[in-house]
Amino acid sequence: MVHTRGGRGRVNVAGVVCFRAGERPRLFYRLQLYRGRPGEPKSFAWQDYRDLILTTHQQLGAPLVWCWDNLNRHHVQELVDFAREHDDWLRIYHLPAYAPELNPAEGVWSLLKRALANFIVADLKGLVRIVKRKLKKIQYRPRLISGCLAGTGLTLEPCHAKEGSTNST
Repeated sequence: MVHTRGGRGRVNVAGVVCFRAGERPRLFYRLQLYRGRPGEPKSFAWQDYRDLILTTHQQLGAPLVWCWDNLNRHHVQELVDFAREHDDWLRIYHLPAYAPELNPAEGVWSLLKRALANFIVADLKGLVRIVKRKLKKIQYRPRLISGCLAGTGLTLEPCHAKEGSTNST
């Protein structure tokens, strides 16, 4: 936890790590500042997640296979409808419940939390500045992002059935 002097509020971060065989991994993120004001959203809305998907698609210029954790907001009907409308370039899969060890983004959040350990900042604006700086350092160190994928035990290699085996359903 990062403490601020004399203020309340928080910085929310949503992000995605992207992997493509033969290319450097990428990290995209969005920040949301919550100052504790009446009527101010405390967390990301479904539209914020939709916009993160659209930005990622635009930046990569490629179809996306998107893997969600099981945050309730990821299951809202509007996001389901959005995915259905864009099924020509977007496939969404949900990770099993309570399986953060399969999510490479969790490794990024772990790196960020360690980088922020024991910081004291004057205000939320200072916290935003530090979070952005630390995330940018991660973005420009592809080995760190690759390590987050390796930490899951997942690979980019396609699964091949063993020779002579049959698939039964």
